[in-house]
Amino acid sequence: METRVTYIHPCYEIKNFSFKFTTTPSAVCVMLYSFLTLLSVATVCGNLLVIISVLYFKQLHTPTNSLILSLAVADLLVGIILFPLTIAFSFSFCMYHEDLLCKIKDSFGVYLCTCSILHLCCISIDRYYAVCQPLTYKSKISRHVVVIMITVSWSASALIGIGITQKSKQQCQETCFIDVIGNTIGPVLSFYLPLVIMLCIYLKIFLVAQRQARSIQARMKCGATVSKMERKATKTLAIVLGVFIFCCTPSFFCYTFLPFTNSLVPVPLIESLVCLTLTNSTLNPFIYAFFYSWFRSAFRMIMSGKILHGEFANTKLY
Repeated sequence: METRVTYIHPCYEIKNFSFKFTTTPSAVCVMLYSFLTLLSVATVCGNLLVIISVLYFKQLHTPTNSLILSLAVADLLVGIILFPLTIAFSFSFCMYHEDLLCKIKDSFGVYLCTCSILHLCCISIDRYYAVCQPLTYKSKISRHVVVIMITVSWSASALIGIGITQKSKQQCQETCFIDVIGNTIGPVLSFYLPLVIMLCIYLKIFLVAQRQARSIQARMKCGATVSKMERKATKTLAIVLGVFIFCCTPSFFCYTFLPFTNSLVPVPLIESLVCLTLTNSTLNPFIYAFFYSWFRSAFRMIMSGKILHGEFANTKLY
C-alpha cells in the first residue's frame, strides 16, 4: 500500500525539470529558515550547558547525570547535524532527488531521534528504582549498568536508523510514494514500544509517590506539605510525558497511519511535524536539567564565566 505525496516547497522552484532553491525566497521561506536556525542554536546552547555542567562539577558525577549527559550529547548532535541538514535538504527536495545527502539526513534523523527517545526511556527506568525501590537503587543502577544502558541506546539506535532508512523507499515521477513497511516498522521500534514502557513506568512511579505521600501524611500530620509534594510530583510527570508526547506523537502517527488511508499526504503537515519532533531535543535541557536547582546554579556559573577565573569543580551546588 502506498500514499501519494505532491507539493512544491516555498523555498524551492522547478526549473528545467529540476527542483532547485529559489533565487527570490518568499517571506514564508525566510521566516521558516530563520525559525529553524533559531531552534538549532537554542538546541546547541542548551545541551552544551548540560554537558559542561555534568563534566565540570564533581557533585554532578552520578549515574543518573551520566544518562542526562549522554542524552544531551544526542540532542546536541540534533542541533549540530540534523537541523542544518533539514534546512539544506527539505522533505520536498529529497522527494525529487535520490541524493546521498538526503539518505544521510534520513539516517541521522532516525538515529538521533531514536537515541534521544531511548535515553528518555532509560532515565524513566532510573527514576523508577530511585522512587519505588530506593533501598536497592545503588546496587541496581550502578555505573556499570548505566554504561550498558548508554551503549545499548546508541547501538540500537544505529541499527534502527540504518535498517529503516535502507528499507524505506520514496519513488517520485509526477507524484511521490512513501513505502508503508518502512514507515510502520520504524515508529514501532523507535517510538511506540519506548512510549509504552515509559507510560507504564511513570504510572507506577506516580502511584508509588502518592502512596508514600499518604503514608507520610498519616505519620507526620503534615497535610499542607504533603499536598505540595503531590502537586510537584504530578507537575513533573506531566511536563516529562506531556512535552515528549506533544512533540513526537503527531509525527509518528502521521507516518504510521496516513499511508493506510491511501489518500494525498499534505507535505507541509509532514514537514511541520518533523520540526515539532526535533524541538523535543531543544526542550530536553529545560525538562531534565533546568528543573533541578543544582543544574540552574551550574548554568549561572558557566554563563557568567565564573569557572574561567578559578577552580569551582568542588563547589556545592544548590
